[in-house]
Amino acid sequence: MLNTKKIVVVLPAYNAEGTLAKTYSEIPLDIVDEIVLVDDNSNDGTLKVAHELGIKYIIKHDKNIGYGGNQKTCYDKALILGADIIIMLHPDYQYTPKLLPSMAWLIANDIYKVVLGSRILGKGALNGGMPLYKYVANRILTFIENILLGQKLSEYHTGYRAFSREVLELINYKDNSNDFAFDNELISQIFMLGYEIAEITCPTKYFKEASSINFKGSVKYGFEVLFVSMKGFLNRKKLMHFKLYENHNEKKKKASPDRVQKLRVN
Repeated sequence: MLNTKKIVVVLPAYNAEGTLAKTYSEIPLDIVDEIVLVDDNSNDGTLKVAHELGIKYIIKHDKNIGYGGNQKTCYDKALILGADIIIMLHPDYQYTPKLLPSMAWLIANDIYKVVLGSRILGKGALNGGMPLYKYVANRILTFIENILLGQKLSEYHTGYRAFSREVLELINYKDNSNDFAFDNELISQIFMLGYEIAEITCPTKYFKEASSINFKGSVKYGFEVLFVSMKGFLNRKKLMHFKLYENHNEKKKKASPDRVQKLRVN
């Protein structure tokens, strides 16, 4: 089934000069149709390395707009290229690209519409060097998110994600945060549409060059995650309605198989 689906890998990059080549070298180019790198106004040689590697689609932001804003550009370009499966991979070599075929297979065979590479399943996070305080924060936040959203994910904070075209077309991700809260808003929206999310065990690596949020940023991120999850809880219990989920159910009802197929062709 993989050879009948167009697979586009998107790389949201920021100061990835030292790790981009390693990441790219492990991408299975035999199944990946296109690679898109979006540089969020890095101040190192990320763009130079990207051109040397021969990445076809390279987009540079004139100013740094944030991790969420970078992803928006990534997904916009992937959809324009006609991707059936879009896989977001951090180019900091923290996640192994060798799992790309497995993630794509689950979507290509219509088993799941969204797949996450989880650092928490198994012992990948701590064995890979995740700082203990981040591991504990991850577990606490995930526990609270699962309760508020009524789900059972092992983690919400992975930077390794695969989506079917259908999902990204139904979600108005352009209205999401340009910051790190984007990831949690997107997962919340996916669940609100009624989709299930698959997870596969993903080993991870923590080292100096791997991108990471500092402690202050982590605290800010934690509060943003809780805020998003509370909105999801209130929305799914029909106690309040938020723009984050506006018209999504109506969009899904209107998205007949014929319409989805037409969108793919266009």
